[in-house]
Amino acid sequence: MATVTQARPPAPTRPVPPARRRATIAGARRRLGLLYASPMALLVVVLFVVPLVLMVWMSFNHWPLLGASAPNGVENYSALQDPLFLRAVVFTLKYTAVTTVVLGLVAFGLALLVQETRPGVGAYRTALFLPSVVGLASTSLLFYGLFNTEASPLNELVRFLGLGPLDWLGSTDNALASTVGMITWRFAGFYMLILMTGLQSIDPLLYEAARADGANRWQILWRVTLPLLRPTLALTMVLSLTGSLLAFDQFFILTGGRHETATVVISVYREAFLSQDLGRAAAVSVAILAVLIVVNGAQLRLLRRGGR
Repeated sequence: MATVTQARPPAPTRPVPPARRRATIAGARRRLGLLYASPMALLVVVLFVVPLVLMVWMSFNHWPLLGASAPNGVENYSALQDPLFLRAVVFTLKYTAVTTVVLGLVAFGLALLVQETRPGVGAYRTALFLPSVVGLASTSLLFYGLFNTEASPLNELVRFLGLGPLDWLGSTDNALASTVGMITWRFAGFYMLILMTGLQSIDPLLYEAARADGANRWQILWRVTLPLLRPTLALTMVLSLTGSLLAFDQFFILTGGRHETATVVISVYREAFLSQDLGRAAAVSVAILAVLIVVNGAQLRLLRRGGR
């Protein structure tokens, strides 16, 4: 007689603790996040970290444009004491201060004018923003034609008014004022859009409460609008400072980068391609990068502290 064997029931599975399940899910999400971020991280390493390390290494070497390199310690950093470079530093700081103030005030004024939704305001916003889509080099070439002494449409207008032709780019002060005007025309619409977004994010109830307390327009601006706009102002100031300190195209095209209107980036260009010394150019670039990090970091910290 055959015996019938019964299969053993499967052993009961031990339930996974909730904490362990959450840790497993969190680990999977973390790995997935790293997988998604790895292409961008690789791009940052290739386009920023590697060139930065190479630039720092070049700054400690005699590195001609053509020929073999050789270590020379900190000798390249003597370029920071060159009188032409120091003059470029002074001019760059002057240009940065004037541009940041003028551009910031104009952009903020435009943002106040177009922030409210009313008939036709979209056309004004578009018209004010359009110059921002033109490249800076193209803008500089356009204004070079306007500022040209011999055949300048601006001088034709000035001559028609009986004021005589003006040398828009002849002196350092004229070149500075003309360039600041061009930069304001080029970037005011872009900064206006950023500031307008910040203004529209402020709760209208705060304005109504301020008016109910008897605040006038200036009090509302100083005590409500500006404090709440600090993060947006910080962004625009960082962009303006960085762009001004790294100015190159506008002065190189408008004035040829002559000594009186040379910026620190033009000094880097001269060291690299006119003097054919990439080591000294790298040393100046490292110094500029260090200044940008310190200035922007301090500015963001102060503005964040003031907004608390």
